[in-house]
Amino acid sequence: MSFSFVRTRYWWFALSGALIVASIAAIAVFGLKLSIDFTGGSLMEMRFADPQPSTTAVAQTLEKAGFPGAVVQTTGQGTQMIRLESLDETKHQAALKALGAAYPKAQEEQFNSIGPVVGSELRNTSVVAVVVTLVLIGLYIAWAFRKVTHPVSSWKYGALVVVTAAHDVIIPLGVFAVISRTQGWEVGTAFVAAVLTILGYSISDTVVVFDRTRENLSHRTGEPFAEVVDQSIRQTFVRSVNTSVATMLVLLAILVFGGPTTAPFALALFIGVLVGTYSSIFIASPLLVEWERRQR
Repeated sequence: MSFSFVRTRYWWFALSGALIVASIAAIAVFGLKLSIDFTGGSLMEMRFADPQPSTTAVAQTLEKAGFPGAVVQTTGQGTQMIRLESLDETKHQAALKALGAAYPKAQEEQFNSIGPVVGSELRNTSVVAVVVTLVLIGLYIAWAFRKVTHPVSSWKYGALVVVTAAHDVIIPLGVFAVISRTQGWEVGTAFVAAVLTILGYSISDTVVVFDRTRENLSHRTGEPFAEVVDQSIRQTFVRSVNTSVATMLVLLAILVFGGPTTAPFALALFIGVLVGTYSSIFIASPLLVEWERRQR
């Protein structure tokens, strides 16, 4: 007897429920450490001569010079990223002078400054972009499946695509809330790009299974809906897993060899692809069956 994805659906629903609750709790307790893209501020990348000073020593140097609250992180490429409140050019030069006095061979690699108003607008725009993307995709899927009316209406396919996509975004957000607290990683525009990419990948994977269900419904009219869905998942299972494994191997290589600059982006995508593959197989279609059963 073949393994049934549908008959074991309550186990997968429970697992996803636990992951979502844990993710929401992590976001509520730890929060997300937003980068200057969203909060506003200045970011200096400094290169120091060997041996490099500690991040604590650099922060203390800036505090003595009148720049309290500096957050200093080592990039792993011989430089240190220094995050400060938004600086005008006068204060920027004063900070450089203080660092140059303490570390004569220090060199500035780059300097970026974003005002708090711009950062707030960018944060709001990013949230709107994700929400609008979900709504538009849900409407499109409902339209694309408009000829599927029995036993589940087309709009329900679109609704479940949105639900599983939200599932696939919430879990990486929860993981990053923990990482932000433990590793100090920040969430910026690159993370938003990763989230939008996760949405596209997750929805594509889910639609493949739904589309096979639509095809099977057209010529398996006498079979129960649950069996048709189960068979559709089995027919697309190998394709989904192979595609995801190939993608995750590439992301793993970027994560290991790409350095700290690309690590947050690669990790967010890796988690998103993993969760998206799981949800397209174990959550989306079984939810369709559950909805049909409760409707009946």
